[in-house]
Amino acid sequence: MGNMQGMMKQMQKLQKEMTSTQDEINKTTFTGKSAQDLVQADFTGDRKMTGLNINPEAIDPDDPDMLSDLVLEAVNNALAQIEQTTQAKMGKYTQGLPF
Repeated sequence: MGNMQGMMKQMQKLQKEMTSTQDEINKTTFTGKSAQDLVQADFTGDRKMTGLNINPEAIDPDDPDMLSDLVLEAVNNALAQIEQTTQAKMGKYTQGLPF
């Protein structure tokens, strides 16, 4: 019975550590950038966009598709950073689990 209590305490500690790590990631700002930094997209770790900066050089009225591509590139770059950071920090908690 004592072994079960010890395991439960260990699981509670692990859960607190996971929550703390996720909170840390959520509070982190990730900045995605397009080519030549013409567009920058800022996100929190919980994938909420907090800013979008567009360099005036990126605005070409004759080529709106270019601006769209730059925005997509910056957004996807930021989201990839969030995913990589989440995997790096949270992956240690899920290694070896069957799901």
